[in-house]
Amino acid sequence: MTAGREGTAVAEAVQRRRVTVRGVVQGVGFRPFVHALATGLGLAGHVANTGEGVVAEVEGPPGAVAAFCDRLAAQAPPLAVVESVDHREVAATGGTGFAILASRAGGAGRTLVPPDTATCGDCLAELADPADRRHRHPFITCTHCGPRFTIVTGLPYDRANTTMARFPMCPDCSREYADPADRRFHAQPVSCHTCGPRLRLLVRGARPGGAPRQETGPDPVARARRLLADGAVLAVKGLGGYHLACDAENAGAVTLLRRRKARGDKPFALMAREVSDVAHLVHAGPQERALLTGTVRPVVLLRRRTGTGPRGGMNGTNGTNGPAPRPADAVAPAAPDLGVMLPYTPLHHLLLGLPGDPPGPRLLVMTSGNLAGEPIVTDDAEALERLAPLADAWLAHDRGIHVPCDDSVVRVCDGEVLPVRRSRGYVPSPLELPVPVRASLSVGGDLKNTFCLARGRRAWLSGHVGDMDDLATQTGFERAERQLEAITGVVPEVLAADRHPGYRSGQWARRRAGGRPVLGVQHHHAHVAAAMAEHGLDGSRPVIGVAFDGTGYGDDGAVWGGEVLVADYDGFRRHLQLAYVPLPGGDACVRLPYRTALAHLRAAGIDWADDLPCTAACPGPERRLLARQLARGLNCVPASSMGRLFDAVSSLAGVCHRAGYEAQAAVELEAAALAAPGDDAPGYTFALRPASPGAGAAGAADLVADPAPLLSAVVADLRAGAGAARIAARFHRAVAGLVRSACAAARERHGVETVALTGGVFANALLSSACAGALRRDGFTVLRHRLVPPNDGGLALGQAVVAARAGAPPAGGRAP
Repeated sequence: MTAGREGTAVAEAVQRRRVTVRGVVQGVGFRPFVHALATGLGLAGHVANTGEGVVAEVEGPPGAVAAFCDRLAAQAPPLAVVESVDHREVAATGGTGFAILASRAGGAGRTLVPPDTATCGDCLAELADPADRRHRHPFITCTHCGPRFTIVTGLPYDRANTTMARFPMCPDCSREYADPADRRFHAQPVSCHTCGPRLRLLVRGARPGGAPRQETGPDPVARARRLLADGAVLAVKGLGGYHLACDAENAGAVTLLRRRKARGDKPFALMAREVSDVAHLVHAGPQERALLTGTVRPVVLLRRRTGTGPRGGMNGTNGTNGPAPRPADAVAPAAPDLGVMLPYTPLHHLLLGLPGDPPGPRLLVMTSGNLAGEPIVTDDAEALERLAPLADAWLAHDRGIHVPCDDSVVRVCDGEVLPVRRSRGYVPSPLELPVPVRASLSVGGDLKNTFCLARGRRAWLSGHVGDMDDLATQTGFERAERQLEAITGVVPEVLAADRHPGYRSGQWARRRAGGRPVLGVQHHHAHVAAAMAEHGLDGSRPVIGVAFDGTGYGDDGAVWGGEVLVADYDGFRRHLQLAYVPLPGGDACVRLPYRTALAHLRAAGIDWADDLPCTAACPGPERRLLARQLARGLNCVPASSMGRLFDAVSSLAGVCHRAGYEAQAAVELEAAALAAPGDDAPGYTFALRPASPGAGAAGAADLVADPAPLLSAVVADLRAGAGAARIAARFHRAVAGLVRSACAAARERHGVETVALTGGVFANALLSSACAGALRRDGFTVLRHRLVPPNDGGLALGQAVVAARAGAPPAGGRAP
């Protein structure tokens, strides 16, 4: 009896549990963490990657097993995101030791692939240490940093399922990979000088059209730095594609790159070695510095300091390296911000120089490696061909990029992050949805395209795809969509697209539907729904959605873009619109804001007097043609667009008459407003009136905001010598006043207390801040984008949640 009781006691003292951990748990050092945790608690068992996450079995005293389960989420590695820990008791097997087993494919679900991550501090220390075997290794990485999403070819996340599969590990790397005490324990991209990858530098041939020649020197980076210092343009292969780089302080090099890329005046992004190299140029508070130096390292839009814009005279020092660097005026002409990022790969750090390196450029222009309108280049052979007109040399390497991923762009507005482009460092991390959705693919819009796969309460947005008017971009869209389906396991049952009949994204969805339903979602309804979804609203109560952008297809066939909707996920009511203005030539008005200005003046009953800047900017023959076109309504598209109103006022005030890139006129108008002196004078106003009774039911609004009084006041200010800056500031205040009045009227009529500010116009931080501040003072809850961009880069998220209500009447078909 005694022996039997003792045996029972021993059996009860041992417990075995199978634990499944889901979330971002592969490629972040989770299995090594599990190994260390289990062995530290004296537990036996094993751990493996599977298609649905990390699965472990642990055996030992019940208290130790319970502690293991509790600590998995609380003490997870820094890059891990643990979404769930499920465990159940299984039969004890005995045995000793804890092992990492070979990965297993399959499973009902899919694990979450982590984004690419900036080089960590430990790797940077080794990179700069002459005694370390990875000193100056351009691909140094560990479990805490480096490429992930852009090299994954399949699941589970193992070296064999990445573009590192072709590089066998050398004995030293293999030993580190297998050592539980090493930082590179099961780090899939681990490499060194011995086992590769390797850099190579190719330089344009001496004869025009000749093949580039490969440099044979021992240090491609040192030669590349000399080329940059001499004014060359380099194509540099990065994590998610090629950059085009040049010395940002060299005016000739910046101008050359701008001309070759047909960039117009669109600002370039800068890469600085450290924040102190740009601190004299821009305002960078604690939040901006955290973004610049964190694990994502996006391009951060930073407000210029007074006197540091083009032709400004401010100089300074950075405290350590003598006179502080100053970018050429051509880097970001007439822009109120500088886009700045810090190095996020070892190669970037080497290009900007390690301590003790010979002097070289301290600020680099780093812009996407592509021709205007095309997707970023990732393939080496393609780079030699497509970038040949742009680059003088190519700094390439033999690690493949499986999926393109452009740099992300963010700004800080009123202490909150405002995404402008969500891509590298964020993708493919999913967003949590407030409502369950069917397995779906939402294809977004045609500008700043991103798409979205969704299922249950998760949505995966793609990286930045680009503008869909180019065949190469459409091909890139299709390739990226296949890759995201593969790593998420989402098999779409329904597709969603913008209602614009001419959008290439929608045409693609209809061609690929294969019998699945394709749901059309109104453009501005999708914008509002995206803001609601990222803030966790379940749609049970409507919001007031202020959706201001340049172009969106309206339910009445007109161009919308100055909309105040009362909306939920099921539908919307058009509470207010800007008055329709006929735009002669459609897209020609986008490129030539003076045409938009003249159209707005004609609609407001204001003569095209010769003293008005927009009139002077329009050549006489074109002006006469415009007059006839407007009089007869030929090729004139009615538009209620706030983006086009910004363009009109920009040209009318003499700020920008020709736009070389999207929203240039509006960006420069914001810059002018920021330079305005204090002004206590009454601002401009819109005339609010009920919609005409005969406006028709399709897309009809309750109220119309007519800018005619505002335009008359601008003309009066011009003739009084008010100046462009004062006019720009007063215009911004007028738009904020319109938002305030429209929302007050919507609250009175519909009892709604929550306002969502969305659409590309709200990338304007000055306007966004003014609107949010006024609305909060009036007692509204204000939603602004913080996870997806307010522009069309966030459109697909809204399409996904609207499509989830597929059984409801068409958008606009009912009043919430």
